[in-house]
Amino acid sequence: MFKKSSKLYSIFNNKCPRCHTGNFMENDTKFGLIKSMNMHENCSNCSLKYMIEPSFFYGAMYVTYGITIAISVATFIIAYGVFGLSYLYSTISIAFAIIAFIPNTIRLSRILWIHLFISYNPTKTKP
Repeated sequence: MFKKSSKLYSIFNNKCPRCHTGNFMENDTKFGLIKSMNMHENCSNCSLKYMIEPSFFYGAMYVTYGITIAISVATFIIAYGVFGLSYLYSTISIAFAIIAFIPNTIRLSRILWIHLFISYNPTKTKP
């Protein structure tokens, strides 16, 4: 499931969608809003240009929206259903969860977005 040729390997290990070898983001840190957003312009292994066209990653906002909804629903179920918090405290916990996961959400949405358009090609890897 997490072999080098699988999409999940590339997504969760911050790798290039075409060769699954070069890093997609400059920093491996998932904490810190500015540092976690820096992307390489090209893959260090297969030279894939990540910004396929101007404003390519604007589409990742839709993926971010979906991930944020999933985080909100999961947080509400845990806060209200498991811990029995009121609606007010459940809403406050949702706000904290969304703010805490902003860097991870943005990184994941960009990686997922580019993986929708570029597939794995093992012939593009350097020896």
